[in-house]
Amino acid sequence: MSSSAFPTVPASADVVIIGGGVMGVSIAFHLAEAGVTNIVVVERGDLGRGSSGKPIGGVRAQFSDPLNIELGSRSLRAFEEFPHRPGADIRFDTVGYLFLLDSERQASDFAAGVGLQNSLDVPSRMIGPEDAQRLCPYLSTDGLVAAAYSPADGHARPGLVVQGYAAAAARAGVTIATRTAVRGMDTAGDRVVAVHTSHGRIACSAVICAAGAWSARIGDMVGVHLPVRPVKRQLAFTAPLAPPAPRIPFTIDFSSTAYFHNSDDGLLLGLADPGQAEGFDTTWTPEWLELFRTVARHRAPALADMETAGGWAGLYEVTPDHNALIGRSGELPNFLYAAGFSGHGFLQTPAVGEVVRDLYLEREPFTDVSPLSADRFHRGAEIRPEAHVV
Repeated sequence: MSSSAFPTVPASADVVIIGGGVMGVSIAFHLAEAGVTNIVVVERGDLGRGSSGKPIGGVRAQFSDPLNIELGSRSLRAFEEFPHRPGADIRFDTVGYLFLLDSERQASDFAAGVGLQNSLDVPSRMIGPEDAQRLCPYLSTDGLVAAAYSPADGHARPGLVVQGYAAAAARAGVTIATRTAVRGMDTAGDRVVAVHTSHGRIACSAVICAAGAWSARIGDMVGVHLPVRPVKRQLAFTAPLAPPAPRIPFTIDFSSTAYFHNSDDGLLLGLADPGQAEGFDTTWTPEWLELFRTVARHRAPALADMETAGGWAGLYEVTPDHNALIGRSGELPNFLYAAGFSGHGFLQTPAVGEVVRDLYLEREPFTDVSPLSADRFHRGAEIRPEAHVV
């Protein structure tokens, strides 16, 4: 669903959600489902064209931090139920996630993670190199020490998730104003009272920032520090494969961050370039592929010379500790935020939509997200390192 651009926006709203990516429309859906009316989602472009735009998104509960495990696990269940609530086919495929580990230290760290995941009902397990190769025949076991595998993980289509949530939100009366940029906000005392957009001013009772890689700019408009930095990530698609590729897990070489998995009639290939400068540039540069090929020659040789048929570049929204910012501003209590997911926003989308709904309604969320408050970076609280980051 792409809503038409609004020549004007409503003069007032109970809630203005800034950002029409997967997080913004999930929050809108969950609020509307709970009976909140008069919601406006403001998106400067078209829905889901920022960080959500990636063609396939991994979904997993394999994390090292218990809060991330809980958010991922609850979201996995919601993705399974997506055809019924909100009601859309998102092409969710539970192929599993396979982390390839090439040192005893990695194996030890992931084994500790598996123990924690199992205690939270995630069916992950440690396996040997030969078992990993059976799951993913492309692998060379040379140098592999172990692997971590969870069969309940997989991947889905972010674009279909955005459309599913947005359509359900619109049916519930949410106004979705696309091609509408936020220019500023008005505050009075300790409250945000209006959002200025390229199509008019919206007086409001609350603002929720779900602006992804642009969230720091939104926070700065009202003096709320949201330490989110944009970093480009790139991926590529192979040409159609004949015979077809085997059905494989979402496979990640942890040391290099190289990953690959099925995509339509071929494979999707990705890798985080360690030399990538920060910034909002999303130009796809095919030269980047040589980084992937270099890793593949050792770890999955057959992939190194596969013909590619284009690719895509998008933005990660990165925080200093690679964990999300979810909460309510201490200075402006009617300004809430959900941003900075550092590459695992899509997979946590359903759970975060629930959490932000409950924070707005001043209800107890299913899990305590106070450790993810943006305040953690300047109040001396314990930073939450997430080890399973790619």
